[in-house]
Amino acid sequence: MKQSYDIDLIRHSLAHVMALAFKRLYKDALFGVGPTIENGFYYDVDSKEKISSDDLEKIEDEMKKIIKEDLKFDMKEVSIKEAKKIFKDQSYKLELIKDIEKYGTTVEQDKGKASKTDKVTIYTLGEFIDLCRGPHVGNTKDLPTSFKLIRISGAYWRGDEKNPMLQRLYAIAFNDPEELELYLKNLEEAEKRDHRKLGAELELFLVDPMVGMGLVMWQPKGALIWRIMEEFWYKEHLRAGYELVRTPHIGSRSLWETSGHWGFYSDSMYPVLEVGQSLTDAKAGKKAKIKEEYLLKPMNCPFHVMIYKSKIRSYRNLPLRWAECGTVYRYEKSGELTGLIRVRGFTQDDAHIICTKDQVKDELKRVIDFIIFIFSTFGFKDYKIHLSLRDPKNKTKYAGHDEGWEFTEAVLEEVAKEKKLDYTRYIGEAAFYGPKLDFHIKDCLGREWQCSTLQFDFNLPEKFDMNFVNQNGQLERPYMLHRALFGSFERFVGLLIEHYAGAFPLWLSPIQLEVVPIGKAHKEYANEVAEKLKQNDFRVEVSDDNETVNKRIRDAEAKKIPYILVVGDKEKDVGSVAVRKRHKGDLGQKRLDDFIPEIIKERDNKVTE
Repeated sequence: MKQSYDIDLIRHSLAHVMALAFKRLYKDALFGVGPTIENGFYYDVDSKEKISSDDLEKIEDEMKKIIKEDLKFDMKEVSIKEAKKIFKDQSYKLELIKDIEKYGTTVEQDKGKASKTDKVTIYTLGEFIDLCRGPHVGNTKDLPTSFKLIRISGAYWRGDEKNPMLQRLYAIAFNDPEELELYLKNLEEAEKRDHRKLGAELELFLVDPMVGMGLVMWQPKGALIWRIMEEFWYKEHLRAGYELVRTPHIGSRSLWETSGHWGFYSDSMYPVLEVGQSLTDAKAGKKAKIKEEYLLKPMNCPFHVMIYKSKIRSYRNLPLRWAECGTVYRYEKSGELTGLIRVRGFTQDDAHIICTKDQVKDELKRVIDFIIFIFSTFGFKDYKIHLSLRDPKNKTKYAGHDEGWEFTEAVLEEVAKEKKLDYTRYIGEAAFYGPKLDFHIKDCLGREWQCSTLQFDFNLPEKFDMNFVNQNGQLERPYMLHRALFGSFERFVGLLIEHYAGAFPLWLSPIQLEVVPIGKAHKEYANEVAEKLKQNDFRVEVSDDNETVNKRIRDAEAKKIPYILVVGDKEKDVGSVAVRKRHKGDLGQKRLDDFIPEIIKERDNKVTE
């Protein structure tokens, strides 16, 4: 009888089984690391053999053979010196051992904090020996065969592009075959919904190396979706008591030094731009007469602070709620860029609320209500919240003083409880300037996407010496809340594409209706129908009559247009349309004057299918 084990432990053990299978099939392999990840595990290998997806089934079969061999996972503690002898032919393992010898750990962020040791643990499985803390199952017979190798990709050793590129084998694993089958079905569905694939098919956006990786160009239909979202965003913000501001794409070095980004956020910023000379002068090797150093902005906050500081503010002016759809630029490695999800330039639907200490709780609650309203409007009912707090053991990562952190963390959690939010505390995940609530949407496949964020900041008001005149006529320091509802337009559109599989709700669809005349004689009536719909602010196309009716209907369905209206003699004679609705098919003939109020109601109520 198999012994029951935790799924993470099973996945960790299967990673070693995969490494052993690889070693048997490809003798010259050097091994990197093989950790567990969400739903599975991976192993990084360096091999002269170039592995392709066609080889994955062969490795999988070898793993199943190994499981049947009833091999034991033998753990042994050895000295650093002995470990170096054992792994003398495994250069990546030797590098890890040297880190343990020097720092007591192989984890970059723990260097200098870990306790040094002269011992390491190794695990032996058949002829495969690994440097590993464990634990593992006792025997391969305790492992399930409900796993699958799903893909192979390149990965720089230790995530550094200066290091060798290794082959990373990814696998998924579950306790039983039913879980595996369900996951694979969801994976297949996710591939169909991939926003990069649908973005190309539906002609929504482009990313071209000639323009620059991680920089998105929006095609007409994609730009129209953006515009619809933006108009909705502006309308709701004005209704909610926000004022609009606009700020530049670049700012001087001194701005970012004062804000703290220069010291705490430089890993995500691009190098300095010298704007004190022209490109011609720079190409000629001339030095700027007056040095002017600017940086692309990674955030909008310091600009909003400077607007605040442009005049004296009174407590009567507070709270101030300033919103901006501002494009920002953040450093991402080229290998980590992904469609609309990981980009280098994106537009953040940003806002900053500047308020008194007494107003903080109410403003936090208002933002939480706003976020939930946005989610429900776009069809998302399920979400999780991360309460991201400072790591008290590593205070050098953060700006500010203990008193400020203690107050802001306490009030943020207090509000989360009062709003009955289902949240989880994450130590060490706070922004450098304050704690935050991150909202993770669950899509129709149960995948989580980090979107909205609500961040507390007491540091920028201090760094920029922000003040207001209080009721006693004295200067007092305000508090500042950072928040984004979509997170970024790019990421949110990517989420919408995948959630709806490109079939956007009527109010969001770039083309809402397509009128299909049966023949040339019906073209005039089709244009009349389209014009009447346009007068009611619908986005309409009339199909070209060079193709057959069935072909034009299929093309409109492929474009995922919500409504297709077919018109011929019968419809023309009585002022009607033959209605086909996406996902529901033929709804029969309807008088146009009756149909228009129906779809106005569906559009204006932002109904989701």
